[in-house]
Order: sequence, then C-alpha cells, then structure tokens
Amino acid sequence: MLEMSEAAAVSVIMSSESGGDKRPYAGTALGVITVMVPTFLIGSYISRLPLLYVRLFSATLLLYFGIRLARSARRSIIYQRKGFPQKDEEKTAGLWAASYSVGLVEAFEAAIVLVALAPPQGIVSTLYGMLAGGVAATLVGAYILKSQVRKMKQAAMKSVVSALLLSFSAFWYTESFRPTSDLFLLPAFAIFLVAVYAYGNHGIGKESAAGH
Repeated sequence: MLEMSEAAAVSVIMSSESGGDKRPYAGTALGVITVMVPTFLIGSYISRLPLLYVRLFSATLLLYFGIRLARSARRSIIYQRKGFPQKDEEKTAGLWAASYSVGLVEAFEAAIVLVALAPPQGIVSTLYGMLAGGVAATLVGAYILKSQVRKMKQAAMKSVVSALLLSFSAFWYTESFRPTSDLFLLPAFAIFLVAVYAYGNHGIGKESAAGH
C-alpha cells in the first residue's frame, strides 16, 4: 500500500497538471505491471535485477522533468501576473515516461519485499495482500486526492508537481547508495516546494514594475 500510494499520488497530480490527460495513469500502471507480472511468474529472480541502475536512471529522469516543470511554473506565473493568456505548452510531453519510471521503481521496491514475505508453500497469500493493499486501498486514496488536486491553479499545480518529482529524484539518488526511510520525502518535498516557488517568483515583481 505504501509504495503504490506514492506512485498513485504522482500519477494523480501529473494527470491533473496536464489537464486531465490519462497517460500518467497508463504509464504508472504499465510500470507496475512490468515488474509485478514477472515477480509472480519467476518469484525470487526479481531480487537479482539491478535495482541500483533502475533507481539511478529513474532519479535522473525525474530530475529532468522536475526542472522542466519548475521552468514551466515560472512561465505560468509570469503570464498570470501580466494578464496574458497561458500559451499551450507541451503539457503532456514526457509525462508518460516519467510516470512509467515512477511505477517501475515503486513496484521494484514492493516486489523485493513481497518476495521476501512469500511463504515456502506458495505466493498466493502474498498476492492477496498485494491486491488488498496495493490496489483497493490505493484506488480509494487516489480518488480522494484527485478531488482535492483539481481545485489548485495551474501555476501552483506545476510547482507542486515539480517539487514532488524533485523529491522523488533526491530520494532515489540517496537510496541508491544507502537505505533511506520514506519519511525523507516529507522534508524533501517541503524544501523543494519552497525552492521552486522562490525560483518561479524571483525577479517577476521587478519585471512587472519595469513594464509599467
């Protein structure tokens, strides 16, 4: 439930930021399926997969998209302050790749634990636990979160998504070299949100004053 909730939260926010595009949901789901299906087919072999490289690749990918969205958030703030209509940007460009990466890594994390918990006589009980926690509870949480996310303005939405992606990037870079608690995400998100907000608003007031 923990790992899939994180993946669901990212896909919900990315979908809302892109105007309701469904590709983040599809990307996250495909990333989870890519890992979970082999997990229940080949069992313990999943633990031999190079998780380090998966984490590093995903962290780099999310760093790129996080920075890109921070720049997009700044442009949205500028348009909003000057009263210009928001230009149509590449809102969905790269969302599928980023969400697939999220689903992939979170599923890897969950799969390793699931394999370790699987009883000698079979993996059926583990499958039941995954379905109950990873699917049912996550869907309910995602539905609740979705209704709240829709109330946010575009500039704020982009700032949140950027901070979230940068937080996951920092988390996976760190966890690639040392075990890290998921609680790391809370202060990381707060720090990146402040940083993205500061970047998005830096110098805009002076630019507006100069324009008048």
